Amino acid sequence: MRIKGVIFDLDGTVVENDYDWAGIREELGTGKSSILGYLDSLAEPERSAKWAILEDHEARQTRASVLRAGVLELLAMLRSRRVATALVTNNSRQNTEFLLNKFRLEFGCVITREQGLWKPSGAPFLEALRMLGLEPEECGVIGDTHFDVLAALDAGIDAIFLLSNDPERFAGCPVEVFPAVGVLRDRLEHLL
Repeated sequence: MRIKGVIFDLDGTVVENDYDWAGIREELGTGKSSILGYLDSLAEPERSAKWAILEDHEARQTRASVLRAGVLELLAMLRSRRVATALVTNNSRQNTEFLLNKFRLEFGCVITREQGLWKPSGAPFLEALRMLGLEPEECGVIGDTHFDVLAALDAGIDAIFLLSNDPERFAGCPVEVFPAVGVLRDRLEHLL
């Protein structure tokens, strides 16, 4: 079946930035658990204090973000083929809207953490599918982390495309890895 929709990740996929996730996890004391899940489980006032730390890191990276080369061309190609697009991010609505406005990006739907759905759960992808009116087998996911892979698989989406210069990092995962958006665009043209 041809791909009728594509769900994009934001940070590291649509835009490039330099989060030090290991350092942030250490600063917050999350251990191996999901940062958002960990913060959501805390009691006040610790919860608000640690959310403020995360939001400070995110605000700095949002301001420093640059658009990944080839993204505008990929989105234009998908639009010309009438392929639906969604953006699913664990980032905040405020940061996401800043980046969408800064780079003049449009998606059919945008899901941020304020909706209470975040990766690695498949729930935000299932919500995007619902909003786009698509089935999992009609959709692909473009991301850059294992969280994107886990969320896609949890949502029943098999077409998973990752942007990475380190394909070995995803060895054993049911994904296709691409070094650049242009190479990925060439691959997607054959699936639309």
